[in-house]
Amino acid sequence: MSVSTAALDPSVCAPLPVLGQDVTVPLVTGGEVTYAALDYAASAPALQRVWDDVAAYAPYYGSVHRGAGYLSQLSTDLFENSRRTVAEFLGCRPEDQVVFTRSTTDSLNLLAAAIPANCQVFVYETEHHASLLPWRDAQVTYLNAPRTPGQAVETLERALADRDPYGPALVCVTGASNVTGELWPVRELAAAAHAHGARIVLDAAQLAPHHPVDIAELDVDWVAFSGHKLYAPFGSGVLAGRADWLQAAEPYLAGGGASRKVARRADGGVDVDWHTTAARHEAGSPNVIGVYSIASACKALTEAGFDNLVAREQELVSRVREGLAEVPEVQVLSLFGDDAPRVGVISFVVRGWNSSHFAAALSAEYGIGVRDGLFCAHPLVRTLLGSDPQDPGECGAPEAEPGERSLNAIRVSFGAGTPDEHIDRFLRAVTELVREGAQWKYHTEDGRCVPDRGEAPQV
Repeated sequence: MSVSTAALDPSVCAPLPVLGQDVTVPLVTGGEVTYAALDYAASAPALQRVWDDVAAYAPYYGSVHRGAGYLSQLSTDLFENSRRTVAEFLGCRPEDQVVFTRSTTDSLNLLAAAIPANCQVFVYETEHHASLLPWRDAQVTYLNAPRTPGQAVETLERALADRDPYGPALVCVTGASNVTGELWPVRELAAAAHAHGARIVLDAAQLAPHHPVDIAELDVDWVAFSGHKLYAPFGSGVLAGRADWLQAAEPYLAGGGASRKVARRADGGVDVDWHTTAARHEAGSPNVIGVYSIASACKALTEAGFDNLVAREQELVSRVREGLAEVPEVQVLSLFGDDAPRVGVISFVVRGWNSSHFAAALSAEYGIGVRDGLFCAHPLVRTLLGSDPQDPGECGAPEAEPGERSLNAIRVSFGAGTPDEHIDRFLRAVTELVREGAQWKYHTEDGRCVPDRGEAPQV
């Protein structure tokens, strides 16, 4: 998978308008500053276009599929048209299904509940917990972290060739790491999986917002992603791909919408005829606004010119990496090396700093929001930090005082809505904090590093 480096047309490559771009936040040192949202990997701000579309639809809100009224019919059309929009955005094959879920985590748990009996699952230890943990009822092989894309393919091929007995198998892999931003060789891994009779699901939570995803071109069997990382509000996600395992499985949730016909039996029991369409796994009243917001985001990214968005983001990636390289105390985390293609997700540690303390100072003194912790990818971050798997550390701040070394990292992430000024401010802040130290005193409170209340700035 390659990243576009085409020449940019400044007239079409300005940041996309997003919610919150004018929000100001207080600084502990006095005054206010426009908030720099650099935590896109956790949740990207919603596009203004998406919010406007949702607001325009809101007065026409109605229950879908089962209502005879005008608003219900309108909402049903909107819901199903959104499904077609997402299918087109993902390059789905004609026979693929698009199932709407709550998130990537929900999508992968749905698939985990639908895999055939005795299915073997192969997953790298480098995965986000959403794709590392759902396979509790399967025979799981955890693959060691590869150090090159080629090694990732070789490791998978060996594992698949050695499996016994030979039966159904599934490979789960990320498209772009939520820790390093590095792109994985998805097409090559799909080819390896299929050559050994396995299927593959792509966790595209970090890939889809930053890079076009085409199911047919990548030749993956399923794709999962979340709306809240694709510039849509919280609470909606997608699982798209092959229908056969989904149709053969019991519904993910039992209830209205998933059932086509329900009848009492003479013995007092109940017979249920379940849908074979995507509705089979969409029981209950669906999140119509969430689904519509995903479709709106898909359209907005496509109409803005995804290639141009990718190219602009690559310029930001280069600027951040070059800026951090000028600070010797900063160590950028990487699995595949400096030359690996990546999206706008970069994690690092700072020598002499507790990661939570550094992130707190970025927020309190510069109005910059980043993430610190293990990013729900504990095995990967520990591997990258060279720590023992049993070492302490968890998502969120460690119980360590400012200045103490932590086993966590700092993550800066950005995307289509990031203005240049946020990147400039971040690099300036990193340089100043490393060279001059924090201006305020901090302490750990309820697991978070926070500024001391009422303390005067340090001299």
